Amino acid sequence: MRHLIIYSHPNDESLNHHFLNTVTEILQTQNHEIRIRDLYHLDFNPVLSRQDLKDQRSGQLSENIKEEQEHILWADHITFIYPIWWTGMPAIMKGFIDRVFSYGFAYRYDQGIQKGLLKGKRATIINTHGKSKAEYESMGMDRALSLTSDKGIYTYCGLEINRHLFFDRADKATEEMIKEWNRNIEEAYLN
Repeated sequence: MRHLIIYSHPNDESLNHHFLNTVTEILQTQNHEIRIRDLYHLDFNPVLSRQDLKDQRSGQLSENIKEEQEHILWADHITFIYPIWWTGMPAIMKGFIDRVFSYGFAYRYDQGIQKGLLKGKRATIINTHGKSKAEYESMGMDRALSLTSDKGIYTYCGLEINRHLFFDRADKATEEMIKEWNRNIEEAYLN
């Protein structure tokens, strides 16, 4: 199977980077083909410009956007790894989605009905956040995050969600917590 990992964290010593390595090792052990798009190392420009909008409407995308779309088309399974900051994804990841998951590529409307164009591809989302699971549940933030990202972006574009993993209190993670999270990640790729 062809796996694309879209990763977003500026610190190579972060827990998110550990998860990037964990996913990569799991997939390598299973002999999958893997491509990694590290948005910070790519210095990906997250700003959706007027020119981007014009290009999307004309179907004449810039070479860097075409390249990212080709990676997505290549993949059978896409893994997104990023922290939750200010109750959302990092700006660079949001900008990647704004620019790459464009109309006519990731979705379109047929006679007023929305159609996801990435059908047949699976997605796994791995997120870290600082608050506890109980705090997020009490605020409804867990449901809001799933709604805005899973339904509002990923399934909207036709992706089938394999798993969405939230790892809480990431800034206070113990060795035992990380071992358990690694097991959760491994289980996500067994099916």
